[in-house]
Formats: sequence, structure tokens, C-alpha cells
Amino acid sequence: MSLALRRAIIRTARQMNALGINQGRSGNVSARLGAGFLITPTAVDCDRLGPADIVAGEFGGRHRGKRAPWSEWRFHHDILKTRPETGAVVHAHAPYATTLACLRRAMPAFHSMVAIAGGDSIRCARYATFGTRALSDSVLAALRGRKACLLANHGLVAIGEDLEDALRIAEEVETLAAQYWRALLVGRPKHLSRREMARVVKKFAQCGRLPADR
Repeated sequence: MSLALRRAIIRTARQMNALGINQGRSGNVSARLGAGFLITPTAVDCDRLGPADIVAGEFGGRHRGKRAPWSEWRFHHDILKTRPETGAVVHAHAPYATTLACLRRAMPAFHSMVAIAGGDSIRCARYATFGTRALSDSVLAALRGRKACLLANHGLVAIGEDLEDALRIAEEVETLAAQYWRALLVGRPKHLSRREMARVVKKFAQCGRLPADR
């Protein structure tokens, strides 16, 4: 199980770069494993990662492995510890999402697909220095009742039942960010009502997948 999950984490990290939602050594990936989790290491290109490079973490702060965990291990740890329904966390420096994050701008309900994050908006977590408890606290607050958020002046975080789900949500958030950015260039997007977004969130939960007419 551990070897298969390590390989899946590496595959996910590489997919992030291939999809254009991450670049080089930026971003990180984690997944729950038993009473702990596995996470990508610091300062290693994803194309050079091997299973032994993935770091094992415990819900208490200790880590095992030949490499150090990524500097953002704390919010991965805290999300997985406090959100038992979450099996994986993806953090990326996606270009459009990061552009909005640098403006400290949340994404409102300009499109029904915003509901993929679990509500009527995709919040922007308040700024804190990377790798700090303050950033982790900010991320947890922005993710309350949500599956994704932006990080002020930083990037995005997406969580899911497993690695595939978390990556799918991260990719959709970047697509939405690009659409919102373009809409803002033209004018002021019309927002869907909270009532309508509640209906959409409910429909997403019922079908358990994205609608076929995406």
C-alpha cells in the first residue's frame, strides 16, 4: 500500500506540471496513510522523485525518510488531521489562481462550477509567511465548508477524497480562475444567487461527479 501510494503521489505531482497548474519545484502533494500521511519532499524536481524520496509524516509533527518534507507540510498535516473525510491535499502555484491570489481576490459565484469547492465562493485565505502555523490557521479557516481556496500572494490548495479527486478540483479551480480573470477584463460578471448555488452544491453531492455538460 505504501509503495503504491508513494508512486501515486509522484504521478500526481508530475500531472500537476503537465497540466500547467504547477511549475518546477513549486507546489506539493500529500495523501493520508493509516494514522499519518505521505508528502513530497523539499527541493527535488518531480521528474527526479522516486518512492524512497516521499516523506512519511505523523499527526504530531514527526517525519521519517531520507529527505526533509516540503516547507508547507504543516497545513497538509493540519488539513488531514482535522478533516477526516479528506484523503489527499494538492497545493499548486497555478498561474490564473495565483494572479487572483496576488490581488487577494476570492472567486464569487460567477459560474455554477464554483460549487465544486463546496459552496457559493472560493475564498482567499489571508496572507501569512509560507511554512508557518499562521498560514496553516489561515488555510483551515478558508477551507471551512470548502474543498479549495486561494492563498493570498501564493497559490491554491485543493482537497479531495483521494489524489485523483484533489487534482481534479485543483485543475477546475484554475480553469475557473482563468474564466473569471477574462470575464473581469470585459466587465462585471453577474453572480448566481446563494439559493441557486445551494441547489447546485446539492446536485453535485447527489451525483458525486461533475455534470456531463460541463
